[in-house]
Amino acid sequence: MTTFITSVISGLGTGAVYGLLAVSFVIIFRATGVLNFAQPGLLIIGVFFCSYFAVTQGLPFYVSVVLAMLVAALVGIVSERVAIRPMVGRPVFAAALVTVGLFTILLIVAFRLFDSAARTINDPWQLEQVCLLASDTGCAIPVYHNTIARFVISMVVLGLLGWWLSRSRIGLAMRATSLDQEAALAQGIDVGRVFSLSWAIGGALAALAGILLAANGSVVQATDALFALVALPALILGGIDSLKGAVVGGLLIGLISSITSTYQPIYAPWLGPNFENVVPYLVMILVLLIRPYGLYGTKEVQRV
Repeated sequence: MTTFITSVISGLGTGAVYGLLAVSFVIIFRATGVLNFAQPGLLIIGVFFCSYFAVTQGLPFYVSVVLAMLVAALVGIVSERVAIRPMVGRPVFAAALVTVGLFTILLIVAFRLFDSAARTINDPWQLEQVCLLASDTGCAIPVYHNTIARFVISMVVLGLLGWWLSRSRIGLAMRATSLDQEAALAQGIDVGRVFSLSWAIGGALAALAGILLAANGSVVQATDALFALVALPALILGGIDSLKGAVVGGLLIGLISSITSTYQPIYAPWLGPNFENVVPYLVMILVLLIRPYGLYGTKEVQRV
């Protein structure tokens, strides 16, 4: 039972970060209608700059995180203005392909800026633990500080973002644009500004998610950017246009992966090592077959 509880806690910590990543996709998709495959590039740019500020420049960890998020947001704005804005009115598939090319460019930039070297982040948690439940023989349920930090920081950021989107004028403008771009233009909303802001928020969230995943004492390489694609199963599970669904989907994928990692080597070793990395995509395929619009996504009805 203690093993199960430990696995669930670990899964919730990682799943909260998956939710953060999934929300970064949803924010851009709802504003522009384009699934942004450049998010992994924004993620690794944010992680590398956090490492630069924290390790190379010796700045405090939290200051480095904020600065790295600002850099990723700026890169997102420039990317949208240069590569995506000219695609307005073009087929969505063409715009999505442009984001794939943009991801390749950002990955090459990351290689060039940081000499392809593995980097680390001076995180404040390292491998420290807190004992959730003590026993006669020691700690029955140990929990890493970074697991708690991942969950708390992700939930606080997502909660504040949801509150801001529902209360502020800019947030309302973003919601209006996501519903109907032409109607938003008719009401005097600067849709181009909304596009840029959505990319800025998406870039900052992707950077934060990458930093939280890297803040465990391990080293990070540019190719680790592909880890951001694990948000796609969470996105499909929750609903590609739902912020609530992105969070729920991220938590569920985190739980499924963690529990699989704990019990699959014991009960199904024939599935091979690292099977927990495959499970999210199996879940994604099942969801696409059974409920393609996800748990909370908008169900499209076409009249024929």
